[in-house]
Amino acid sequence: MLKNIFTKNKLITQTQEVKSKIIDNVPKGLFGKCSSCNNITYTKELKNNLFVCPTCGHHLPISAKDRIEFLIDAGTFIEYDKKLSSDNPLNFEGYKDKLKQDMKKTKMNDAVMTGEGTINELPVVVGVMDSNFRMGSMGSVVGEKITRAIEKAIEKKVPFILFSASGGARMQEGVLSLMQMAKTSAALDKMNKEGLLFISYLTHPTTGGVSASFASLGDINISEPKALIGFAGRRIIEQTIRQELPDDFQTAEFLLKNGQLDMIVPRKEMKDNLTTILKIHSL
Repeated sequence: MLKNIFTKNKLITQTQEVKSKIIDNVPKGLFGKCSSCNNITYTKELKNNLFVCPTCGHHLPISAKDRIEFLIDAGTFIEYDKKLSSDNPLNFEGYKDKLKQDMKKTKMNDAVMTGEGTINELPVVVGVMDSNFRMGSMGSVVGEKITRAIEKAIEKKVPFILFSASGGARMQEGVLSLMQMAKTSAALDKMNKEGLLFISYLTHPTTGGVSASFASLGDINISEPKALIGFAGRRIIEQTIRQELPDDFQTAEFLLKNGQLDMIVPRKEMKDNLTTILKIHSL
């Protein structure tokens, strides 16, 4: 019995090693590997599955362009402020080079894409952050683009939906990045006074100054399963309060249980769920 168990485990390990060797020797981008269960899947199959692992259901990172493609009705998306890009206000060494690298990698000028379109024929303004660009950090351009998108939603009197995926404020821009917390929050306050709907969709990860500002200010706050959401890191909090935190602390499930989220919605149900909310709000 024990021998069979060890043999089985050995075969599983060997199979995973073979798969890893195969993926290392195939053209880049052909396969994707799940960061949760290590399952290897064709990238095309992953995309068809909205970048959700078909084996374990883990929600893999998704680019802003792909999320918009999945969410917004084909042919209706009009992008805002596409050419807006960051400067180097603090002359931070190497910052411009890093921006150029991420621009080349993501085909974006900064970490958020904003624009308007329809979701099942319902008009919306959307913002989608992309963690592939400086870990979705919020600098002056990110804050400015989100603020302008909110102002467009007010002008057009349509709901605003924002997908957050961020490590927080961008350190290379110092206090200028922190100022975006106040600017975006003030714009949302104006939107609230106009009686317009703001849906905040928190994805993995949503942390730091982003979680402490616009990401937590939705009329409806939604998250994807098992997303990391919080302000400071777990270790820092434990050292500060001198207490051990629960294992599921700062997960979407923990926040839902404690009233900081309204719902957790798997990516495959994202469009239908938002359509229902938008229809109810339009009544």
